[in-house]
Amino acid sequence: MASQPLKNSAPEECQDLRSVARLLLRAAHDHPDAGVRYVSGQAAEDSQRQTYPELLESALEFLAALRDRGLRPCDKVALLLDGQSEFLTVFWACVLGGFVPCPMVPVPGDPARWATQLAHVNQLLERPLLVTTEAMRAELPEVPGLAVAAVEELRDVAASSGAASSGAARRQQPEVHSAAPEDLALLVLTSGSTGNSKAVMLTHGNILASMAGKADKQRLTAADTTFNWISYDHVAALLEAHMLPLYVGAEQLHAEASVILEEPLRFLRIISRHQVTMSFTPNFLLGPLNSSAGEIAEEISAGGERLDLSALRHIVSGGEANVVATGEAFLENYAPYGLRETALWPAFGMTETCAGSIYNREFPATDAGQEFANLGTPVKALRIRVADDDNRALPPGEVGELQLSGPMITSGYYNDEEATQEAFTPDGWFRSGDLGRIDDGRLTLVGRSKDSVIVNGVNYFSHEIEAALEQLDDVAAGYVAAFPTRRPGSDTEQLVIAVSPGVADGDEPGLYRLISAVRSTVVMHWGFRPSLILPLPEDAFPKTSLGKTLRRRMRIRLESGGFDDVIAYVAELTTRQLGGHTPPRGETERELAEIYAEMFDTDPERISATASFFDLGGTSLDILRLRRHVTRRLGVADLPIITVLTAPSVRQLAARLADGGSPASGAYDPIVPLQTGGEKTPLFCVHPGVGEVLVFVNLAKYFVGDRPFYALRARGFNEGEKPFGSFEEMVACYVEAIRARQPHGPYAIAGYSYGGAVAFEIAKALEAAGERVDFVGSFNLPPHITYRMEELDFVDTAANLAFFLDLINKKQSIDLPDELRPLPKEEQLAHLLRIAPRNRLAELDLDLAKFSAWAELANGLTYLGRSYHPTGTTRSMTVFYAIPLRGTKEDWLENELRRWDEHTTEPNRYIDVPGEHYTLMGPQHVAALQAIVRKELDRALGDADRSRTDQAQAPRGQA
Repeated sequence: MASQPLKNSAPEECQDLRSVARLLLRAAHDHPDAGVRYVSGQAAEDSQRQTYPELLESALEFLAALRDRGLRPCDKVALLLDGQSEFLTVFWACVLGGFVPCPMVPVPGDPARWATQLAHVNQLLERPLLVTTEAMRAELPEVPGLAVAAVEELRDVAASSGAASSGAARRQQPEVHSAAPEDLALLVLTSGSTGNSKAVMLTHGNILASMAGKADKQRLTAADTTFNWISYDHVAALLEAHMLPLYVGAEQLHAEASVILEEPLRFLRIISRHQVTMSFTPNFLLGPLNSSAGEIAEEISAGGERLDLSALRHIVSGGEANVVATGEAFLENYAPYGLRETALWPAFGMTETCAGSIYNREFPATDAGQEFANLGTPVKALRIRVADDDNRALPPGEVGELQLSGPMITSGYYNDEEATQEAFTPDGWFRSGDLGRIDDGRLTLVGRSKDSVIVNGVNYFSHEIEAALEQLDDVAAGYVAAFPTRRPGSDTEQLVIAVSPGVADGDEPGLYRLISAVRSTVVMHWGFRPSLILPLPEDAFPKTSLGKTLRRRMRIRLESGGFDDVIAYVAELTTRQLGGHTPPRGETERELAEIYAEMFDTDPERISATASFFDLGGTSLDILRLRRHVTRRLGVADLPIITVLTAPSVRQLAARLADGGSPASGAYDPIVPLQTGGEKTPLFCVHPGVGEVLVFVNLAKYFVGDRPFYALRARGFNEGEKPFGSFEEMVACYVEAIRARQPHGPYAIAGYSYGGAVAFEIAKALEAAGERVDFVGSFNLPPHITYRMEELDFVDTAANLAFFLDLINKKQSIDLPDELRPLPKEEQLAHLLRIAPRNRLAELDLDLAKFSAWAELANGLTYLGRSYHPTGTTRSMTVFYAIPLRGTKEDWLENELRRWDEHTTEPNRYIDVPGEHYTLMGPQHVAALQAIVRKELDRALGDADRSRTDQAQAPRGQA
């Protein structure tokens, strides 16, 4: 269809809703005072607002900039934009121009997977234009043929175009593409982090039919105010929470997901402050809100701001099954603040159905005595049925696959005919993959035919989890199963992992190490821990004739008690490996045990006061969560991270809290024990150039029950500590500390980045003292570092520190030093903190004073490195190399790293590891790295390890 001018002064043309573009045109004309408010906090002043006419004008200016790049109707535009205002502006520019937008989110921490996903989308969408920010463009992996435009460039073009023509004239005669209902309006990517995403096709007719059905069901009007905190790549945020209020001319509020996830009570506080009438949230948020009901009551009784939920007509709750008891508790807990007894609407929707399409407006009246809420009845024009395996409709009350038909249902998947055919029955009904029944016209879901797990509203595919776990040592390939279960009354599904272990019979330390590795890998890849890990023999994995594991059958066996003996054995094994159970004593220890239990989803009675936080399953991310829990429940603010690292058990941490929560007093000790179990030779790892050891926490977790893992932390972090005055002083201090912990060799020493040079000097010193050093490792550092240290002045070092801490991105770390160098030092650091994410600063407990002290310490280490020139030799080195900060990996290896050959008397080993310099120990790569490192340690220390193990196992008096 051709682009035609549509005048805002001609409402009849806007009322003729043949295309999605006219939604915005109509809202701007009919509701000029309504608009979008972007909320960054719970207070009214923590927001910015854009009326619908302002959104339209901004979108039209960007449309001109996109057309200047040669885009024409039906061209595809991938949107990689994290700013809410930027996203909506570019999104509407695409719709107004007849381009087809496709929202995207990056794959964090894994350049290889991110590159695969980008390449897949680039091919699938036939080389779309990718619109992103300058900062995100700098982080994009290389993808041949990928066309990228920075939103800042488009804004500059839009601004110059606007200056060249009358703004009033542009408003009167916007050239908007006139699309037909059957034209493609939007592409939405399905989950597919391995690069195999499908693109759901939604036409203008699909979306407009959906809007009509939603508005009729929800009875929204221009007098309403809506609130959303789900990101726009999710179809519910874009259609349910943005287009629907636009459709009726309502005011709409949007907040970043982190605003709510960091503090769930903000969800209700924002609703109260802005008198929201309709909102949407996945079911999982209701659990934390129920847990916080007492907290908000205490705040109000102490004179805090009152909560007023009387304006809230309904909350649509979808994404996963709604537990009746959880929903009833939510309504009861917040009834004193005006929440209506019918305010919660369980709902069902998919990307393929234009989000919400079935709503239960009668909860909880129609759900008495049930575990899960029914999902109600479909919107106008949508038909639903449950069918058997032959796609024949089943009578009421019988369970079958939910199938749907109607004008809001997708026609299929873009450029994927096979997936499209699989998604529809021969008579044209869409197959949801969900199992359900229909009683009195109301839908109830009872499971899924697709192999996936929904945790906190997010869909995780079983095969992706299984593929990652099969890379671990001692996991039998083809014998890993990931499937869901739900405890009675639980707010969400839990993940169960079954593996067939490859450890020897009776090797309890090896089995416990495998269980810990499985748990850590899931946590670091997906951000949550499995509820159960089941080590099973291969014959416990039911298979099809083609070798596919029947996960549903394993779930049925689990929930019928068939694995109860395995669950009990794992619990007993864990208790034994953690040194038995020591009950907490005293109020502080009991409070901490409850915090640990809440974090690790277990009973407080199972938490031993002497078990390490990390042995229980804690990761580096959990340290930050622990600090928030301790602040909230015990009133201890600013608990230092090092206190958790050096006092990780309930008993140790309680003792530190009794002393005010500060690090242990007394002489400086650089050794931080991150993992103390195992009989093999300990590994000592030296800090990188920032001086801190948090980077080693996730790696150390894979050494549980294998060998102790000690990290060396620089001097100067704690109050009153004086930083090292020379490189030689640092090395001498570390050698003394290592020998105090392990008096004699053989030793295993390694260092990350800057720490590689320190590890080399430590090895030389130990060998000069007559000790054996069987392993010296360097993580991506050559012997000659002076040239790099001399390149870094204070602002470079501060920017690198900020990048290392995820306060800024890679591009900013490169560009900012030149911009900041003319400023005074304090202003340089203040600027870095001003542009850092607020939530990340809160996680790290960083303010200007603390960041300044850290930057000074890192700068001091850089200064010491400028005088370092490697001399002498050690026996041999193992060099783990990744993608360098600059240049190719091949040049880095041949021209820099191999110079270690000049400083050893025996051949060195050069081991390729995944990731980049700053990400090789990150969540996406650490599982692969640990297997490589542990194999190299076992190779180098085999004889020494066997000797130590034999001595540890010998009867007393014979060792």
